Amino acid sequence: MENRAIPDRYHLNESEYGITTGSAATAAALAALLSIKGEVETVNIETPFGELNIRVEVSKTLNTYSGRASVIKYPYNDPDVTKNLEIFADVIITQTPGITVKGGTGVGRVTKPGLQVPVGEAAINPTPREMIISNLSKNIPDGMGAEVTICVPAGEELAKKTLNPRLGILDGISILGTTGFARSMNLKSYKTSYRCQIDVAVAEGYTDLVFVPGNIGERIAKSILKVHDDQVVQMGNFVGYMLNEAGKEDVKSITLLGHAGKLIKISAGIFNTKHSIADGRREIIAVHSALSGADKKLITEIFKSNTTEEMIALLEEHSIIQTVFNSIAERIKIVCSERFKIDFDVIIVNMKGDVLNNNHKTPIISKKGIK
Repeated sequence: MENRAIPDRYHLNESEYGITTGSAATAAALAALLSIKGEVETVNIETPFGELNIRVEVSKTLNTYSGRASVIKYPYNDPDVTKNLEIFADVIITQTPGITVKGGTGVGRVTKPGLQVPVGEAAINPTPREMIISNLSKNIPDGMGAEVTICVPAGEELAKKTLNPRLGILDGISILGTTGFARSMNLKSYKTSYRCQIDVAVAEGYTDLVFVPGNIGERIAKSILKVHDDQVVQMGNFVGYMLNEAGKEDVKSITLLGHAGKLIKISAGIFNTKHSIADGRREIIAVHSALSGADKKLITEIFKSNTTEEMIALLEEHSIIQTVFNSIAERIKIVCSERFKIDFDVIIVNMKGDVLNNNHKTPIISKKGIK
């Protein structure tokens, strides 16, 4: 693993932090430049939060005015999909002053407005771009310039595991980072990637959005609602954060659509729906069943159930499913409206895509389950 200087403010062990794709691209670019004069094993780069010493995986001279190098984004204690990713840079010295940074194979290209990078450009965010330029500018002869091309051979395939396709970033990953350091389990980076969906939707002119927990909710939303792809926003478990961010923009209404197992938690004021953070599904369904006239035996059976689908089956068997989920949906609207100044609607579904409540305002174009 590469040696790295740790900023005092982090106080982290090496297993708890790594480098961003932006730092890896910067190190590869600097190594490519220096390799014109000979092999490079490590480079020191300046980041917004301090210096990093990074090991170079590949370094070679292409000719008297160009070089190529790569850096591997070594693993650390984090589920980041870019761990172990090799990032390449080609650098050509030019007679024209100034440094240009381009994206090559495996670096995505922006096709929708609302992101930090303009439409049509490579998905290399402003901070990594500036890091590349500033680190190279100190090592280029006076009066000369450079052309930098960042490539990620595995980027196109890896991007399918990210939110990039939803954000309109096609054919590769993004080169990201605001500090140069990637912190273990960095929720901020996850939240930021989800928030970008709101930026894209607003930039496209949509003020009425559909928020879903994830891929299943998105597929169901597109199956039963008449919506444009960019109107459907995945919020993951970060319900409160995403609704708060939407409130900062010109969003007029939000339809919360998702499987009962996730969505009903909001009715109890649970705005982070990750199972290890909070649950309460049995309690919520049991209470609303009691409010809907269920007897003690049914409430007990619900409380002994292991899954939300089991509880749904019990409610269907006793013919009170719609009453119960109407009650839960109404409570979700109240809880959200008290906290966020947005008009809310709620559509709760089962795993097949069947709508469980009928007190929603959003028109349903099909009630068939998805396959």
